[in-house]
Amino acid sequence: MPRLFVALPIPEELREQLADLAGGIPGARWVPPENYHLTLRFIGEVDGWQADEVDEALANIRARPFAMQPGGLGLFEKAGRLTSLHVTVKRSERLLHLQSKVEQALQRAGLPPERRRFAPHITLARTEKAAPDKLIGFVQAHNLFRPPPITIEHFSLYSSLLGKEQAHYEAEVNYPLEQAAPGGPLPHEAGV
Repeated sequence: MPRLFVALPIPEELREQLADLAGGIPGARWVPPENYHLTLRFIGEVDGWQADEVDEALANIRARPFAMQPGGLGLFEKAGRLTSLHVTVKRSERLLHLQSKVEQALQRAGLPPERRRFAPHITLARTEKAAPDKLIGFVQAHNLFRPPPITIEHFSLYSSLLGKEQAHYEAEVNYPLEQAAPGGPLPHEAGV
């Protein structure tokens, strides 16, 4: 059974900038640059027939390309432990619109609703074994990190293969975002 998630891939230039941040925190497990992404929706393990239905549902999503603004570092915690270090991503109308469309499509494909609130971010490291003071110091030292916006022109359905050290993520299908006709809405937005 494939383990799937829907995400925005990160362009090479930004991946290089994020990779330059990695290091200097004992106990942190840094995400390999090829695995950087912004998760729109985690799916989990599904049967082959359901993966086909997920693909079909995602292929019917219509949305426009948009600029995504990463910047600033943050930490997630669970049960009082700092679990991951990430780059925050500004919540924009088009990003939230796309994430909502993905969620609706997956529910129509038979998946249960996502229970967690969408918090756009790009994970840099797993930090369960890192000292909290080192993590907080790292975030403070890099709090002015603001790369230029990136243009998002597609989203992807990824598979996740668990490995000994890290998972390996593979973009299985890319779904292009559509440009509007000059001076007009997308065909599906007419009359909205």
